[in-house]
Amino acid sequence: MTAPANVVIVGASLAGLRTAEALRDRGYKGQLTLIGAEPHAPYDRPPLSKQVLAGWVAPMQTTLPRLRSVDAVWRLGAAASRLDRVRRRVEMKNGDSVSYDRVVIATGSRSRAWPVPSEQALAGVHGLRTVEDASRLLADLDAGPSRVLVIGGGFTGSEVASACRDRGLPVTMVELNAAPLMPALGRLVGDWVAARQRDAGVDLRCGVAVTRLFADGSGRVAGAELSDGCKVAADLVVVSIGAVRNCDWLADSNLDAGPAGCVCDAGCRALDRSGAPAFDIFVCGEAARFRHPLSGGRLVSLEHWSAATDQAHVVAANLLQPRSATNDDNLPRFWSSQFGISLRASGLPSCADEAMVVQGSLESGRFICLYGRKARMVGAVSINQPKWIAFYEDQIMSGGRFPFGCRVVDPPRSGALARPVFPTIQPSHP
Repeated sequence: MTAPANVVIVGASLAGLRTAEALRDRGYKGQLTLIGAEPHAPYDRPPLSKQVLAGWVAPMQTTLPRLRSVDAVWRLGAAASRLDRVRRRVEMKNGDSVSYDRVVIATGSRSRAWPVPSEQALAGVHGLRTVEDASRLLADLDAGPSRVLVIGGGFTGSEVASACRDRGLPVTMVELNAAPLMPALGRLVGDWVAARQRDAGVDLRCGVAVTRLFADGSGRVAGAELSDGCKVAADLVVVSIGAVRNCDWLADSNLDAGPAGCVCDAGCRALDRSGAPAFDIFVCGEAARFRHPLSGGRLVSLEHWSAATDQAHVVAANLLQPRSATNDDNLPRFWSSQFGISLRASGLPSCADEAMVVQGSLESGRFICLYGRKARMVGAVSINQPKWIAFYEDQIMSGGRFPFGCRVVDPPRSGALARPVFPTIQPSHP
C-alpha cells in the first residue's frame, strides 16, 4: 500500500498530538497538518479541575510534553467548519481550506453551556474546559466568593467542589441524579461518594434541578432556584452539566456524526450513515463513538486520557497499514482525586448490571468494587487502593467471570451482589 502524501489531523489537543507522534514513530514521511480551534499548543485538560484549581500549577503550565518531533504544519486558532469529502478538503471558519489524502477527526468536545444565554452571560457564571476558563474561574475564587454553587455532580463538578472546600469556601452542589458520579459508577459507589462529600462540608442536593439563575442589581449572579422550590444564594456558579462532541462541522459529510460523537469501527475508521466505513477518514479521542467488547453492543464515547492515547496508536497503525490494529484490545482507564479520595477505574462500569465489593469495605473507605454483565467482568473501581487495580484489569481483559471467585487479601465480610443502579435517562436542566 502506498503511504498517503498528506494527512490532516483536525484537532490539536491530546488525541491529535499523539496521533501525529505515532505516525512519525511508524516512519510516516509525508506532510502532516494539525488544525486546532484554540490558539494554544496542545495542553493537558484533566489538571484544570485538579492541580490548577488547587494552585499547584498555573493554567498555562499544563502544556503537553512532546514525545518526539512531528515536523508538522500547525494551523492553530482556526476551527474546522466543513468536511468536503468530494474534493477531499477541510474547510475552516477563517475561509481557508486544506486538502488531504487521509483525515483524522480528533476534535474532542466542549462543555455543555447553561441553556439560558442571558443567565450564562451573568458575571460569576463559569464553565471549565479551557485554560481561559480556568484562569477566569481562578480569579473569581481568589476574590473570595460568599458561596460557590456547582451545577452537576460528575467528575469535573465533584473535583471543582473539592478544590473549593480545600480553599475553605462554602459549596452547594446540585445533582439531578440520586447520587454524584452515578452515571459513571452507579448508585452503590455514588452513595458512598455522596457521604464523603457531605462529610467534607458540601451542601449536596441530589434529585433536584436548577430551574433558574438569578442576578443581583449589577449583572452578577446572586443564586439559583431549584425544582423543589428552594433557593440557593451564591455569587459564583460553576456549570458542569456534561459535554457536547465537536462534530457540528461534519453535518453535511454523510458521516454518522452528531452531538454524541462520530461513529467509527474497531479500527477507528469513520462510518457513514449507512454503516459503511470511510477508508480515508479516521476518528479518535472524545469525538469517537464506537462499540467496545465490554459495552454489550452499545455505542460509547469515552472522555478518558488513556482512551485518546490508545486510539491515536490504532489510527496511526491502520492509516498506514489497514486492519493492523483494533481498539478492542484497549482497556479504558480513568482516575479522579477529590475530597481525599484516590479513585481509579478500569473497563466500562457504566455498562454493568451487577456490582460487588470484593476487597475492603465501604465502611473502611478502602475497597474494590467489581462490575459485571451476563457473567462477565466489565469494570472495576478502586477507592484508596490503587495497587490492587492492576490485578483486576488483567481479569477484565482476559474475560474474567462475574461474580468473582478468587481468594483475595482483605475480603469483605459479605460479598453480596448489588444492583449498581445507573440512571436510565439522563435528564437535562431547563
